[in-house]
Amino acid sequence: MTRFPRTLAPPVVVGVAVLLLWQSVVVAGRIATFVLPSPVAIAQAFGTVAGDVVQAATATGTTAFTGLVAGSLAGVVAALLAARLRLFDEVLSPLSAAANAMPIIALAPVFNAMFGSTSPVPRRLVVAVAVFFPLFVNTARGLRRIDPVHAELMRSLAVSGWAVTRYVRLPGAVPFAFTGLRLASSLSVIAAVVAEYFGGRQDGLGSRITSAASATAYPRAWSYVLGAVALGLVFYLVALLLERLLSPTTLTRRPS
Repeated sequence: MTRFPRTLAPPVVVGVAVLLLWQSVVVAGRIATFVLPSPVAIAQAFGTVAGDVVQAATATGTTAFTGLVAGSLAGVVAALLAARLRLFDEVLSPLSAAANAMPIIALAPVFNAMFGSTSPVPRRLVVAVAVFFPLFVNTARGLRRIDPVHAELMRSLAVSGWAVTRYVRLPGAVPFAFTGLRLASSLSVIAAVVAEYFGGRQDGLGSRITSAASATAYPRAWSYVLGAVALGLVFYLVALLLERLLSPTTLTRRPS
């Protein structure tokens, strides 16, 4: 019971110290309020628009979740094919690297032109492309790492390649896949918010941030930024919880 407070105390203390320093600097006039509002002003604005922040976070979260699921499934399937078939590996690896190098701000306008800015498809596609690379790379890395003893045993039993993948490679790749999922969980929220900057339905956090900033309501804009941060943390914590529940070490652990 004492371990949790000890783990939680350092970030809480540092966070409070940063907020106090931030408030002091802004109050002292060292930073203009239109550049960086004070934490008190942001908290007051957040209290005023809390309901709207939740509503916008729900819309952004739906986009991020849909894209995360689609991109994760595509990344895992592509990793399975790349680990099993050399041709797919030679084709998918450079394509995934190219997709990862492509900036989100370049994809969003293109997808809006292809599918229409009022459709939710462009934003979800942006998220799916963004999360594909972490899932593909980490899962493929796990699938390629197999214990030589297990590989020799499977060969001696004349087990097919797909059976080896199912019973040996996949269980060993689960921790790697969850590493990719943890990276992709927060990235999905970032991608969804950025995609909302480029038109479409004005119901997400990204559009709310740009609208508030253009109206010089900077504390309100930071309130929506705070909502995006909270949403990203929720996605990350859910991914971490799934890893704890579904990882092989947890499933095989027996009570003492």
